[in-house]
Formats: sequence, structure tokens, C-alpha cells
Amino acid sequence: MPEPSSAAGSATASNAPRSLAEALRARDDASLAALLHARPDLLGPVPGDMTQLATRAGTRASVVRALDRLDRFALQTAEALAVAPDPCPYPVLESLLAGEQGSTGEDNGARAELPRALATLRDQALVWGDDERLRLVRTARELLAPSAGRPSPTGLGPTVAEATAGMSPTRVQEIVAAAGLPATHDPVSAVTALTGLFTDPQRMSALLDEAPAEAHQVLGRLVWGPPYGEVTPNPTTPVRWLRDHGLLLPASARTVVLPREVALHLRGGLAHRVTEPVAPVVPADREHRPQLVDANAAGQALAALSTVEELVKSWEHTGPPVLRAGGLSVRDLKRTAATLDATEPAAAFWIELAYAAGLLAGDGEADERYAPTPAFDDWLELPPAERWSALAAAWLPATRTAGLVGEQDSKGRTLSVLGPELDRSAAPEVRRRVLELLAALPEGGSAAPDALLARLAWERPVRGTSALRARLAQWTLTEAEVLGVTGRGALAAQGRALLEHRDPAPLLAPLLPEPVDHVLLQADLTAVAPGPLRRALGDVLAVLADVESKGGATVYRFTPGSVRRALDSGRTASDLHAFLAEHSITPVPQPLAYLIDDVARRHGHLRVGAASSYVRCDDDGMLNEILADKRSAGLGLRRLAPTVLAAQAEPGALLDGLRAMGYAPAAESRTGDVLVARADAHRTPARSAPVPVPDGPPVPDATLLRAAVRAIRAGDLAATAVRKEPVAASAVPGELPRTSAAETLATVQAAALTGSAVWIGYVNADGAASQRVIDPVRVEGGFVTGYDHTADEVRTYALHRITGVAELAEEHL
Repeated sequence: MPEPSSAAGSATASNAPRSLAEALRARDDASLAALLHARPDLLGPVPGDMTQLATRAGTRASVVRALDRLDRFALQTAEALAVAPDPCPYPVLESLLAGEQGSTGEDNGARAELPRALATLRDQALVWGDDERLRLVRTARELLAPSAGRPSPTGLGPTVAEATAGMSPTRVQEIVAAAGLPATHDPVSAVTALTGLFTDPQRMSALLDEAPAEAHQVLGRLVWGPPYGEVTPNPTTPVRWLRDHGLLLPASARTVVLPREVALHLRGGLAHRVTEPVAPVVPADREHRPQLVDANAAGQALAALSTVEELVKSWEHTGPPVLRAGGLSVRDLKRTAATLDATEPAAAFWIELAYAAGLLAGDGEADERYAPTPAFDDWLELPPAERWSALAAAWLPATRTAGLVGEQDSKGRTLSVLGPELDRSAAPEVRRRVLELLAALPEGGSAAPDALLARLAWERPVRGTSALRARLAQWTLTEAEVLGVTGRGALAAQGRALLEHRDPAPLLAPLLPEPVDHVLLQADLTAVAPGPLRRALGDVLAVLADVESKGGATVYRFTPGSVRRALDSGRTASDLHAFLAEHSITPVPQPLAYLIDDVARRHGHLRVGAASSYVRCDDDGMLNEILADKRSAGLGLRRLAPTVLAAQAEPGALLDGLRAMGYAPAAESRTGDVLVARADAHRTPARSAPVPVPDGPPVPDATLLRAAVRAIRAGDLAATAVRKEPVAASAVPGELPRTSAAETLATVQAAALTGSAVWIGYVNADGAASQRVIDPVRVEGGFVTGYDHTADEVRTYALHRITGVAELAEEHL
């Protein structure tokens, strides 16, 4: 039999620990630090001694968290211990997981992997004891052992003793007699006899040989679980035979259960139908040239930068309002998806990514709206590779999960983009684990999603946890591809650098095309940008034309509305002609020049000002035409003078109404000057990026672990130090006696003179009582100063707060 190993080491039979606290006390400092690192919830606050640490390690919440983080075989080992005798010898546990030695069943590696799984459970303080007396902590046994309301994951039912606990002694004796066993004088010995029968392979085989053939079919339906079955008041002959012989025991008036000992015999001693001691391998499903993967990922990265920039700029003038409960409305999500020419799930991802990177936030106004942050302007000034690095660095540790958008929470409320309920603390771990599995493949290799999900399910098999991780993994694969972390399903060079905490920008920069300073103008009133445009060119072109299609080359279309928009921004027709001639490597097409001149000729011919509002035009015939148009009825127009119309509508509504009628009015100021329609970009006050929601307490660093281990050791020394027996008759042996103020003063003064240590009981200002071992150095002014072994430092204590004092035994001085 192989020797199981653990960080704590296996105790010999002579000094086997009698409790979890003793087992923890026997560990070295490195093993204790590993336990506190793996279960950081044990440090809140730092336990005072080993007994407190053991108690906290056995609480339900802490044990559930520890079980959630076990891999499948470690969890199966714990499940087997939960249905095994307590304590359980190592050979019994091995047979539950791998079958009996010499059995004909195929060894799937369970025997070889059992020491590793047992070491994991010991290191996590879920199992303690030597190999002859393995014990699962009580709370874990309660969680994993079968009960009437909660079946065991093994599919096993209660033991014979548990199933017969409420049975009458007469009925127990009847079962004993039917099984061919001699009668006993009490139910306890009868149950012991039945248990001995069901655990004896030879006698059990002989008993089952007597069973009707149909009885074996009944047992076959129950053997792997669930072990409960319903019976009628008049059961069939096979069921009656099984019930009479104790192979099925009553669980209720109409329910029977297969005892655990019987099921284990039928299973060949195995606790699980299938044990999975080895993690599923994630093979390379496809292999691509690494250069092709990197190029594909770089193209996706460039598209991601363009999408995020377009998204944030679309919100810089009039961003969507923030819902009262937080988040973005469904209507605004649909509008944003249309703007980005993307699906709603994709739009939700880009919005959440920009928010995680600190580029978007609420502006904090009374009528709160989302808007770009000042960090967006800084981000725009970075080189493209560094901008992508900022997005990727925000995506990897983010706990916000865009894939949940549109689903409902536990209260039936729909989860919205940027809403408060999208954080899932497991998301960063799953993202990183998916990338690690891809990184383990040959360079350029991609994995089948099913293989990745199978591996993740093995690593975290607990129901609920496993289902969420599977969904997070699927979203990770999709997000990594569109963001450019992967290409064609394989991890790109910049993705590998991101995973390894290196700067991915130097790897990505050579793969990105240089920004161009020209476009190709075409006769169909379009312009083709053969690559990413330089910022100044792109900003002007975005005003002068509308984006018609995106891809490797972006196509812009010039329309009367887009040209008017450029004129409204303060540019003249000559400015537009000069701009296009400067940045086009083809001649400016005649239709485009005509379009600009025609819109400019009509632009500003009508002037709109505030009366409520008015329309002024030197051409009274045009004003007559407007008044005669039925579409102007809603504007409330009336003539004030041959060249002036007054309107009931506001200037902005009047401008929109006239433009809808096909005119090109311009707004003017009170002095008659044309107003330039250049809206200022709105920015929020300085905002920091959202902080990821941690999965439980933060993982402690090495400094904190060393300090915690030292404090626990010191507290345990104080708690277990042997004192001299009290002289006072009223004192209780083994407990710290209460001493008077005079006795306390005399004892600590004597200790200070002789340099000996004493054990004190102390109540601090908050009323918390503790026991400490100190070496008094100075006693004066109502205080004692000395080296505190518990705190591992020199401290001062008020004498009036010391409840009792005792000298340490000679051998512990």
C-alpha cells in the first residue's frame, strides 16, 4: 500500500492527535501558513490559539467554502470518508475509492492518486489523524453524509443502525430470524448481528443466492442511488422478500431504503460508480501557425479599439440616463447596439469593458447620465498598443459579467448593463484559468470548448459552482476572441504576455498598422479609409461624413445632412474643399464638390433666432413657400414683416422642423451673427475604475502569514502552559485563579525581581478577556511592563485589569 503524504506529516500510532487542534499544533510553520493561505477566512480575526483555529476551521461557512475549492477526486475522497466508519483506516478508504486489492476491476489510477487527495484534505484541515484513524471534520461529515432530506453524492443510504433506529425490537428480531441469524436479547446486539451479516462477503453472497430473480432487478435499480423506493401496502413478492430479510428497510409508511452495507456489497465495495482521480486532458483541437494567430488577434484588437472609441464618443454629448436602480435601460442598450452595428450582448460587453477601464461613468448630476471620464482623453493620447493593454488589463481581473445582462435575479428583476448586480467574484479566476489551459497547449493550438469545460468541471465540481464556472468559461472564450487576446481560438503572443503579468504592448505594436493620413474619394460620394486614420483626420471626417461600413477599410458616405453638420460646426465651403484636396490621394470628384457648394449656398439663407423664435430671410418668396407648406403648421408661424416670420416653437425645434422640410437654416445670435453648432464634449468629474468584488477575504501576503502564525503559536503557548497548582482552597485546579489586588501586585513584583514568567488573566478596555504569558520587567504607577509571549513584543498592562495571576511550573519557566 502506498504511503500517503501531507504537509503536516503522518503521526505515528503512539502520538496520534486526539483532536483537530492537536493535529494543527503538530504542524510546522510552513504548513500552518499554507493552511491560512488556502483558507483566508480563518484569519478574520487572527485566532488566539490552536483551539480557536480548529473551531473556526470547523464552522459550516468555512467548511463549505473549503469544499467548494476541492477538485473532483479530493471531493470524492471526502465523500467516501463521510460514508466510511469514523475513524477510518487508510486501507478501508482505499477500497472505497479503488476497490479491493486484487479485484478484477481496472485500476484507473485511484490508488496512485489517493495520497495526493488525502494530503490536500489534510492540508486544508478537512481531515486529521494518522493513517490508522483518519477523521473527516464533523461539519464536513454532516454536509456530505446521506440523510433522508439530502442524499449523499455517492448515492448511498443510511447504515443498518441508522435505518433501524426507530424500528420496534420485535420487528428487528423478525428480520434477524428471517436472515437465518440466532435471536438476541436486545435490539443493539440484533443490529450488530445484521451489520456483521451484510459486511461479510461470503454470507451475503449466500443470502442473495436465495433471493428471487426479480429481487436482483429491484436491488439493481437502487444500488447506485437514489437508495429510496416507494412500496404499496401489498408489495410484490420480490420486494416483500427483500423487506423481510432486511435488505430493504422501511424509511416511512410507503418508502423503503437500501442499507449502506448492502449497497456497498453489491457495488463491490466502491463508494462511487465512477471515480475520477486524474484531471481530464485538454488536447489541442486545431493547430495554426503562431504568426497567423497573432495577426488575427491583432486585427481583432484594432477593431476593439475602434469600437470602444466609437462607443464612448457617442455618449460624450448626450449620454443615456442612469436608471433609478442603476444601470442602462433596455431601450438605450438597443440604441447603442445599433450605433455600434453589433448585437445587444456584444454591445453590453463593450459598455462593461469601457466602464471597467474607467472610460465611462455616471456624471453625478441631479439628472444623472453616463458620460466619458477625463481618463478617456488620456487614453486617446496613448499609442494603439498601449490603449489595448489598458483595456485587456481591465478585462482580466474584472468581476462584472456582461453575459448576465437580460437575465433575472433571485427577485425576478432583469439584470441591466452597468447595473449593480452583475458582479461575479469567480469571473477573474475562471478567465485566468481558461487562458492558462490555452497557454499549456502547443503554440498556435486551440482547444475544443467541451474539453475546457470538462477540465474546469473536474477542478471545481460542486453543483452551482461548476455550472457558473462553465458559463463564465464560455463567455471568456467569446470575449477573449473579440478583444484580441486569442486568435482563431489560440492564445496570441499579447495574450500570453497579459497572463504572465508582462506588458503586451511591445508584442502587439509591430502587428498593428500605422495610422494613415489620407483617404480615397470616389465618385459615388464615398471615401475609403485604407487603414486607421490619424486622429485629426478621423475627427474631421467623422463630422463631414457618415460611416457606412467598417472592416479592414472604413467607408464613409457624404450626404447633405453630413455636409450641413460640418458647416454648422463653423467650417466654410472653401475649408471643406481644401481639407478634402489635402487628404485625398485621388482628385475630389465633381459630384462631391457640387454637393458641398449646393449645401453651402442654401446653408444660412434662412436664419432662426429667439423670439420665442423667428425666421428671417431676404427672400420673401421662400417665406411664403414655408407658410403655405402644411408641414409647417405645427411650428406656429406667422408673418411679422416681409422678411421675418415669428414662431411659437423654440429655436431648436424650429431648426429641426425646417430641416425636416428640406431647408438648410442656420441659427443666429441676438446680434445677427451665425451661431456655430459645436457642442462641447461632456466629461464626468474624475472617476476611478470600479474595484473588482473579491471572492471572500483577500489572500494574505507572506508578511501577514508569518505574523499570524507567530501570534497563533504564542497564544497557544499561553493557553497550554502548565501553572503551579493554586494554593488557595477556593481555586479550581486547572483554571486560572482569581487573585486580590495585593496578591497580584506581590506576584508580578516577585517575578520582575527574579526574571521569571507568570500567567495572567486580563480584561481590556473593550471587556474582552484573554490569558497571556508575560515576563515582568518593571512594576510602577499601577502598571506592569514586560515581554508578552502571546503578542511577541513588550507591552504594558494596567494592574487593576488583571483578574488573576499564577506562576508557571518549573519545567515551563
